[in-house]
Amino acid sequence: MHMKLAVLVSGSGSNLQSIIDHVEAGHINAEIAVVFSNKEDAYGLTRASSHGIPTAVIRHTEYSDREQFDAAMVQVLKDHGADTIALAGFMRMLTPVFLNAFPMRVINIHPALLPSFPGTHGQRDAADFGVRLAGCTVHFVDEKMDHGPVIIQAATPVAPGVDGDTLAGQILRLEHRIYPQALAWLADGRISLDGRHVHIAGAEEPVCDTDGVGPFLVNPPLEKAFAS
Repeated sequence: MHMKLAVLVSGSGSNLQSIIDHVEAGHINAEIAVVFSNKEDAYGLTRASSHGIPTAVIRHTEYSDREQFDAAMVQVLKDHGADTIALAGFMRMLTPVFLNAFPMRVINIHPALLPSFPGTHGQRDAADFGVRLAGCTVHFVDEKMDHGPVIIQAATPVAPGVDGDTLAGQILRLEHRIYPQALAWLADGRISLDGRHVHIAGAEEPVCDTDGVGPFLVNPPLEKAFAS
């Protein structure tokens, strides 16, 4: 049985495009039931329409509070048969009204290695801080911003002095890889939760040596004396 996916966007929808590509290639056992936006001019809607995917728009400014807007969204998404929600640059905090309608079926991608650098400027904040490793996180959504259990993360080295826009481009390429992977696991029923710990059935576990050190990404690279 296909997962019936709704993708929520507020902007260009590059992660949406990656999801569409992987669904059409048969890599994700899902159907995109609808692409929804709170902005009529979101380019993600154009991407969806070009692939024959239904779209829907509700402007949040037409509602007096978040709960009323979320209730309207829930109705539209359920009318399209959606059972799973992927946030792809959807710039709205979700209330329990929405989350309780799709319990543990709402996921998001954030352009930082959570719990570091939550919020709307994760890449810029990481660059300004001078981190050596940055990345992205796919996680379940709960009532707190960028807080829910982590499904998958990817890291990339950061050069000294890099600006936020450049780092954002590096991270975006990783986002396009790990978001479809997380959705594929979810569609196949391979994800389970134990508190905050996410388990992926059949996924390879990192192999650690006798000192307990597993695969790692180090930046700057280790010098020879420390590399083994």
